[in-house]
Amino acid sequence: MNLSIVDSLLLILCVWAVLFYCYGIYAAIAHTHPYAINPNFHPPITILKPICGLDRDAYENLASFCQQDYPDYQIVFSVRDPQDFGVAVVKQIIDDFPKLDIQLVVSDRTIGTNFKVSNLDNAITVAKHEILLIADSDIRVGRDYLQRVVQPLHDNKVGVVTCLYRSLAHGWVTILEAIGTSTDFHAGVLVSKQLEGIKFAFGSTIAIRREVLKVIGGFEAIADYLADDFQLGYLPAQEGYKVVLSDYVVEHVLDKSTVADAIKHQIRWARCIRVSRPWGYLGLIFTYGTVTSLLLLIATGGSMLGWAGLIITWTTRLVMGWVVGVKILNDPVAKKFLWLIPLRDCISFAIWCYGFFGSTIEWRGRRLKLTKQGKLVVSC
Repeated sequence: MNLSIVDSLLLILCVWAVLFYCYGIYAAIAHTHPYAINPNFHPPITILKPICGLDRDAYENLASFCQQDYPDYQIVFSVRDPQDFGVAVVKQIIDDFPKLDIQLVVSDRTIGTNFKVSNLDNAITVAKHEILLIADSDIRVGRDYLQRVVQPLHDNKVGVVTCLYRSLAHGWVTILEAIGTSTDFHAGVLVSKQLEGIKFAFGSTIAIRREVLKVIGGFEAIADYLADDFQLGYLPAQEGYKVVLSDYVVEHVLDKSTVADAIKHQIRWARCIRVSRPWGYLGLIFTYGTVTSLLLLIATGGSMLGWAGLIITWTTRLVMGWVVGVKILNDPVAKKFLWLIPLRDCISFAIWCYGFFGSTIEWRGRRLKLTKQGKLVVSC
């Protein structure tokens, strides 16, 4: 059959997507080798926990960091507003774990547009240890978390350790978000790791040496960035330090969300990626095989080629989603709702297209604007 230019372009995009999915499967399998645990390596750690409001299951999330099978660690919670609802939960944590070294820092001192980073900078003033571990307040971990995450730091060339995460979701809106994270976003992370190594970090876990933080300019260096977690991996990598993706997978507890809130969150994330890694964002077109194969089927009038392209592409996409989401992440949402991947991919594609336009975002009730460098400025 004679293919038009549009048909040929869509076919090429489908082929590239299938190749990406196959490489994603390979990258996921290559990631399964765990780090050896050295029971004699347990340097003291200070955990920094910025708090802003109440996440779902807030007490359980925070308490999981207080139940570590680890000999020496400190936890510093930091909050801007003494009336913040999270303060009562932190005080309950302090009462329930009296033998742990736990402190609460309340300060509205601001060093930049990103208030979370200001919280971290306020918390570090009472940090006692050389190794700092930052984890968002909606993260939950097991008892072996610290012992396993710290292992790569046995190598002095390693400056940062970060973790993948699986989502605990309630409601169909957050289920769709979780499916995208576990079967698409993390697949891209594993491909990136295999091709060029990890040069970024996630708010799920960032273990960083204090000396490395000092080299990149401290928290002040990232105080105006939206993607503060990305910068805490990217800047050390630029200074020659290794950034390691741990084999440990944490749990991300998602709040129930409305459709409007979910869309705002996804747009914020898309624009954040666009300004942080512009070429990488553009290259995502080669990963949307679910959509391009569907367009190919429509463009060719339901031809045999169109059907073949769709079946091969969707099958490969579902296999990659299963390998990454189910086998690697052990994600309960991926196990149950794997069949939603095509729908989630179509929604993600629409958001990706929209993400090319505009620079205004909404974040925790604030209206902010992203500069081309990824920094935040207050929007008028």
